Amino acid sequence: MTVMPMFPLGSVLFPSMPTALRIFEERYIVMLSTVLQEEPAEFGIVLIERGSEVGGGEQRFPVGTIARIAQVQASEGFIGLVAQGTARVQVEEWLEDDPYPRARITTLPELEWHDALGPLFDEAESTVRRALAQASEFVEQQWGADVELSADPVEAMWQLAGIAPLGPLDQVRLLRAGDAEALLRQLIELANDAMEVLAVTWDDIDDFPTPDDFRDGGA
Repeated sequence: MTVMPMFPLGSVLFPSMPTALRIFEERYIVMLSTVLQEEPAEFGIVLIERGSEVGGGEQRFPVGTIARIAQVQASEGFIGLVAQGTARVQVEEWLEDDPYPRARITTLPELEWHDALGPLFDEAESTVRRALAQASEFVEQQWGADVELSADPVEAMWQLAGIAPLGPLDQVRLLRAGDAEALLRQLIELANDAMEVLAVTWDDIDDFPTPDDFRDGGA
């Protein structure tokens, strides 16, 4: 087991995916100054189960991802950084937040790729890209439906999980996947569910009464 600084957030970081953070709380500025003395400069990110990102006292999910710092820039009132997700980790024990969150962690095994997964990967990619295109009709998405994936299939699987228009609880479910096949099947299921929800929402909008529906009515 390894003791690692941890950053609980309201979002999930996947391996092979980037994240951009703004650090302004004193405890995380202290954490960052410590982390940057190491090589590589890394910390863990876990999703907050209950509570807030600011102020402490939140409850956290026990699975997360190591974030490796790639870029740091100081601005007025905060420090901006860009980091890349690397390995998945399991939190075995939370230590006291003194002065920032720390935990004893173990690294989860990397997913293994098998060529037989090719058709399943193609289905997952097609489903996620359709879901992204559909979601973009409602709200601007961080990732476009035509975003390019890594040539490495394991990295590409995690990238599909990271760009899919899903909520954080579904993302945690994907992060916990025991093997590559499970990840791809869950991704297909969740992306299809997301499209069904979007379709129902769109139907509700179409059925919502407009002012013209009331103009000829009487009390």
